Amino acid sequence: MEKVAIFVDVQNIYYTTRQTYQANFDYNKFWAQVSQEFDIVSANAYAIASQDPKQRQFHHILRGIGFKVCLKPLIQRMDGSAKGDWDVGIALDVYEAASGVDRVILLSGDGDFEMLVERVQQRFNTKVDVYSVQDLTAQNLIDVCDNYIAITEKLLLKR
Repeated sequence: MEKVAIFVDVQNIYYTTRQTYQANFDYNKFWAQVSQEFDIVSANAYAIASQDPKQRQFHHILRGIGFKVCLKPLIQRMDGSAKGDWDVGIALDVYEAASGVDRVILLSGDGDFEMLVERVQQRFNTKVDVYSVQDLTAQNLIDVCDNYIAITEKLLLKR
């Protein structure tokens, strides 16, 4: 079995599945599917820290599935806007893990990851699969990855 490292941009997956399907991504189904095909060496889920009991419970569920949950505080700006972005952290962790696995699985539709995907492929000869909601995914990310898997109703929690 190929060794894989999984990296989840939790905010991206949450908002894109909610916007498109009005439903939540089923991390248990995803894990079951991937673990049948691959040897999961590591799995990180990047999220925003929250005091909300439902969010904390969700993070606990992710840990129970097998994810290492990486949390970052939401930054409140002076103008009232907020920022909670894990892109650099995800990129660094993917780059560090890529040489030790056969494949990286990235769950995000963020086109900013295009350069990361290319670099991992070229530098480490590591394949990169991307899972995301197709209509809300940057085409450049779909084009550059080795295998694109669109998140459909099959990977969503039943309502």
